[in-house]
Parts: sequence; C-alpha cells; structure tokens
Amino acid sequence: MERGRNPIRKYWKQYKWSNIRAMIKNNKSDPKICSDDFEDRLVVVTGGTSGIGYYTCRKYASHGARILSINRNKEKSESLCEELRRDFGVEPSYMIADFSSLEDSKRVGEELSKIGDPIDVLIHNAGVFLKQKELTVDGLETTFAVNYLSSFVINYILRDKLKAQEKSRVLLVNSEGHRFAVWGIKTDELNWQKRHYSGLKAYGFAKTAQLLSMKIFNEYFKGSGVTINAMHPGAVRTGTGKENGAFYKWYKKNFVDRFSRSPEISAESLYYLGVSRDLEGISGRFFNLTTEEIPAPPALDTETAEELWQESLRIGGLNHGDL
Repeated sequence: MERGRNPIRKYWKQYKWSNIRAMIKNNKSDPKICSDDFEDRLVVVTGGTSGIGYYTCRKYASHGARILSINRNKEKSESLCEELRRDFGVEPSYMIADFSSLEDSKRVGEELSKIGDPIDVLIHNAGVFLKQKELTVDGLETTFAVNYLSSFVINYILRDKLKAQEKSRVLLVNSEGHRFAVWGIKTDELNWQKRHYSGLKAYGFAKTAQLLSMKIFNEYFKGSGVTINAMHPGAVRTGTGKENGAFYKWYKKNFVDRFSRSPEISAESLYYLGVSRDLEGISGRFFNLTTEEIPAPPALDTETAEELWQESLRIGGLNHGDL
C-alpha cells in the first residue's frame, strides 16, 4: 500500500456492486462435480482430521488418491488413516504440525520438499477464527500466522520442487471473509499493535494477505504447469471458532451452524478444482466453491502484494532471495 495515502481513496472507486451481487448469488449455488478418478496420486491436505479437511480427505481417497494429511493431533490423525484404509483401501499417511508455529511450518515445508514422489495436489485448509487477539510462540498474531503465514512459508520452501515437477495444483482454502478487509492491509502493522483488534477484521486481513501472496506465486509458476488458486468453501458447518468462549460457541451452534450447509460441498469443490480438466492451466483465480469471482480490490493490489512478500520473507526467516 502506498505509504501515507488514504486507503479509502485508494480502493473506494474500485468496488463494484456487480461483484457483491455475484457473491450473494454464488453463495446459494451448488458446486460443479468432477467424477474422474485420481488413482495413486499424492494429495496433501492440512487440517485433515475435521470439517472441510476431513471430508476432502475422504473425497480424494474415494477416488483412489494417496492422502498425506498434516494435523495437530496424533490420535485423530491415526484414526483418520485407519478410516481411509478401511473404507477406500488406500494407504494414507500423516504428519504432525502446529501451524501457529513458524518452526513447524518450515519443518513441514522442508519435509514435503524431500518427498521423492510428485505432490499432485496441495490443499492449504488449516485455519482459525479468534474473537480475541492471541499471540503465537513466535509473538505473531495467531490468525495471521495460521491462516496466512503458514501457507506462505510452505509454498515458498516447496516452490522449486513443485516447479520441477512440471505439474501440480496448489489450492488455498480462502474465504469471502477476505472482503472484511475493506480498506486493505497495512504491511507495517501485521501484528495489530496500533489498531483495535476484532475477529472479523483479523480474519479478513489474513485471507486478503493469502490472496496477495497468490498473485506473486502465480507469476513465479507461470508456464511451469503448476497452478495456484483460492476458493471460498461456502458457509458450512465446521469446528472453526471452537477456541472462542462459551457464548460464541453457543451462538455459532444455534444460529450460524443452523443455517449452514454440509462441508461435503466444500470437499466436492476442492476435488473439482484439484482434478477437473476444466481447470487445466487455470491459475491465480478466486472461486466461490467452483464459480470464479473477482476478489475485493485490496486483494488485487500488486504494490501491497510485493511489500507483503518482502515482509513475510523477513518474518519467516526466509529472506534468502526473491523469486
């Protein structure tokens, strides 16, 4: 973002009601279905033991894919592997990581980069929604660290492996919630030290950051056979927000979840985006389930994307060269 320039003036004229109307319309749509098999292909899913990630693992496994899920809980990971083995006859595996930890995110990136087999689809699904500001062990705002920085770090470390494969699809489980960052993000205030924190603002901020990083990765992967896209998984019932207090959990259960759809539609969408021939060569796009949309103007800001890129490299201790 241009320093000193009022973000209201910068973005206001770029907002279009037609994009908002499209979003409202698409929120009621069903995903396109892909029925192709994905036999023996390697699919990596973060946050695979519950919600969208769980159904996504089952969806890909039902079509013969090998699943590598990356989760926080060992018992749940083993239970998931046992279930996939029993129900679909595939041979799944797992890694343990806490994506609020930079050390864990970097370790995951390094371990994935050493896998001999090509990663056919990489799905960044793990996320968090926090009503109150929390800091990670690295002193970072947790929503930013989990929802954005972890996927950035892993993609950055993996970039050369993916490019060398000459074919792979990276999918970011993003959100229409990126539109909460109405006036964009401040790359010199990523930790919410000077501004009032709210859960929705922090969530929109992190999701916008993820879309901005997608712009740069998309340029890097251009012409390589590797694609990177983001998607809104729909208003679905998940465990997101379970870290919040009793009132929020009651509100979510009785009001939000009551009108939400099954996360199986998110899994169908992620399968379509990861496998369908319709998406061959399509990259750098944002989808509401499987319908392409134009993101909010702050998520398209190239100047801010480049600033965020440099700041993310610095924070992640990855500052050993640009792309």
